[in-house]
Amino acid sequence: MFIFDAHLDLSMNAMEWNRDLTWSVAEIRASEKGMTDKPDRGKNTVSLEAMRKGNIGLCVATQIARYVHKNNPLPGWNSPQQAWAQTQGQLAWYKAMEAAGEMVQITNKLQLEAHLALWKTTEGKKPIGYMLSLEGADSIVTIDYLQHSYEQGLRAIGPAHYGPGTYAHGTDSVGGIGTKGKELLKEIERLNLILDATHLCDVSFWETMKHYNGPVWASHNNCRTFVNHNRQFADEQIKELIQRKAVIGIALDAWMMVPNWVRGTSTPKEMNVTLQQMIDNIDHICQLAGNSLHVGIGTDLDGGFGKEQSPTDLDTIADLQKVPELLNKKGYTTTDIENIMNKNFLHFLKNHWK
Repeated sequence: MFIFDAHLDLSMNAMEWNRDLTWSVAEIRASEKGMTDKPDRGKNTVSLEAMRKGNIGLCVATQIARYVHKNNPLPGWNSPQQAWAQTQGQLAWYKAMEAAGEMVQITNKLQLEAHLALWKTTEGKKPIGYMLSLEGADSIVTIDYLQHSYEQGLRAIGPAHYGPGTYAHGTDSVGGIGTKGKELLKEIERLNLILDATHLCDVSFWETMKHYNGPVWASHNNCRTFVNHNRQFADEQIKELIQRKAVIGIALDAWMMVPNWVRGTSTPKEMNVTLQQMIDNIDHICQLAGNSLHVGIGTDLDGGFGKEQSPTDLDTIADLQKVPELLNKKGYTTTDIENIMNKNFLHFLKNHWK
């Protein structure tokens, strides 16, 4: 089944992890043997080849670069200009992949329809379609930079990532969106960008919902009912997004899937992390909505972790093809399963793009 993955940090892996994503997953793992600078060295699950093998022909691909103030202990860039430059390097990688025929940028409904037709009718190697999203808005030096990003193909943006940001407060922080955040929301609306509610802390989430009237989704966000942490959505937040006709992508980072995960200590095997927890999160959102129209796939499988923090029954991203059968066993119909695997996010785009 064709799969739309609403969140992959492809360029971050290429540029900061120095991974050639045109290689196979096995080749990337072999090249990282013995490396210890990052916890997922030699354990990656994503490559463009693996995506093709898993029929994941379209994804939301990120730019990401955090600006950190002097008293912020989080890793990041010391100025928004440096953060902007980092996102431009990431964009250059996407463009290089386009030039090599590996990927193609999707920015409007016509391109989307053509790409879907290509994947449906063409045999052999096909380019991975990507929609460009900015995870955390700290690299937007001033509001007018967002217009420039839009002209480069940006079509979605999350105001915050981890910690306090320039425009909103993110995961593990507490605070609102402030004047700058409200200005950003107005510009997002003007440009008809999709606002990604992922990572907004509770206060910033509800302030954003109060001041924003444009299209909104959550690319990779699980349910707080299973893991009681501010990174996940409470039922009230999920219901608000459903009311706004949003789609929520379910992520596969183990600490977001099971309670009491201890980073660097817990293992997927001992914590019994499997794709079943993805099914549970999907089902919870469907039960709140009363239908299968507001949930999808947003794996984040290359978001700074690998097999050491992934479901035990997933070796590479191609194993997402196991999900339809798991949904079938849960009692979901073929129509429901197609909605979840691709159609919900595709319909969202078609409804909001010209």
